[in-house]
Amino acid sequence: MTLPVVPPVDPMLSKSAATIPPGKLYEPKWDGFRAIVFRDGDSVEIGSRNTKPMQRYFPEIVEAVLSYLPDRCVVDGEIIVPSASGGLDFDALLQRVHPAGSRVRLLSVETPALLVLFDVLALGDDDLMGLPFSSRREVLASLVKPGGPISITAQTDSLDVAEQWFSQFEGAGLDGVVAKDPAGLYEPGKRTMQKIKHERTADCVVAGYRPHKSGDDAVGSLLLGLYNDDGVLASVGVAASFPMARRRSLVTELAPLVVPLEGHPWDYSASGRTPREAAGSRWSAGKDLSFVPLAPTRVVEVAYDHMEGDRFRHTAQFRRWRPDRDPSSCTYAQLEEPVSYSLSDVLATR
Repeated sequence: MTLPVVPPVDPMLSKSAATIPPGKLYEPKWDGFRAIVFRDGDSVEIGSRNTKPMQRYFPEIVEAVLSYLPDRCVVDGEIIVPSASGGLDFDALLQRVHPAGSRVRLLSVETPALLVLFDVLALGDDDLMGLPFSSRREVLASLVKPGGPISITAQTDSLDVAEQWFSQFEGAGLDGVVAKDPAGLYEPGKRTMQKIKHERTADCVVAGYRPHKSGDDAVGSLLLGLYNDDGVLASVGVAASFPMARRRSLVTELAPLVVPLEGHPWDYSASGRTPREAAGSRWSAGKDLSFVPLAPTRVVEVAYDHMEGDRFRHTAQFRRWRPDRDPSSCTYAQLEEPVSYSLSDVLATR
C-alpha cells in the first residue's frame, strides 16, 4: 500500500500583496527551506520547493518525523535553524546543504534544524488536498506530538493580531505574514496564498557592478555599500531587477565612474583578503563574481525587506537615483532595527 499523495509534489505558493487582506486565516511567514515531508512507515522523503529530495542533509528531521508524526502522512512546512540569540539563522541553514556526509552529521548536532508545519496533504489512505484549508488545519493540529522538534505554526483569524505579528515577529527573523483562504483547496504549484512582506528603503552607495551573464554590454547587478561606524564602506547587497534595455543603458551611464580596482574601497589585494562581493557568494560557489569598480560617488535608493546581519537578506529593488545625497551620509544608522523577538515566543503563539 502506498500513500495517496506520492512524491514529488510541487508546494502550493503565494503571491505578493501590498497590505494584509481581511477575512483570511493568517500565519507568520517563515524564512527557511520549504519542505513537503512524506512518511510511509520507516521511509521518509523530504521534498524541496523544486521537488528535489533533502533528507540526506537533515538526518535529525528524518528522526523527528519518525518519532513525532503518524506512520503514513504527507505534510507541508518549513525547515529552520534557530540562532543563538533566539531568532532564525539562515546562514547556518545554508551551511547544512553540504556534500560531505560527515559534515552533515556534525552540523546536525551543532546546528540542529526544526520543522515548522502549516498544512497536511494526506493522512493514512486519505488524500486531504480537496478539503478546505480550515479542515486541513484541524487535522494538522491533531497530528503533532508536543514537546519535540516539530511544531505547528501559529495561526489567527484576527486581522488586528496579524498586523501585530507583522511588526513583532520580524525581530525573530521572520519576514512577514501569509494570508490563506479558509475554504481554499491545496493546489500544487499555484499561487493561491498571499504574502505580505516587509519593505523598507535605504540610500546606498553604488560601488561597482557585475556584468550580465549575456556579456559585458549589460549590467547584471549593482553592488551596494553602506558606511559603518569606522567609516569603512561595507558591502551590503545587490540590486538586480532591470529590463534588458535598461541593463545595457546602465553600462553607458556608469562608464564615466569606472575606476581601477587599485585604490578602490573594496581593493583588499594588499592584505590578501577579498571583499565578499568580489570573492564569492554563499549561493553560487565557483561562479565568477568579479566586478567592475566604480568611484563611490553615486547614491541610489533601494527597497529591501529585512537585514540578515550586516547585509540585505534578499536582492534589493532599485527605486531611484539620489543625486541630492552625499555618499558619506549613506550609513547603517539610517536603517530601521526591528524589536528583538524570541523564536520560542513565535512557536508558543497558538
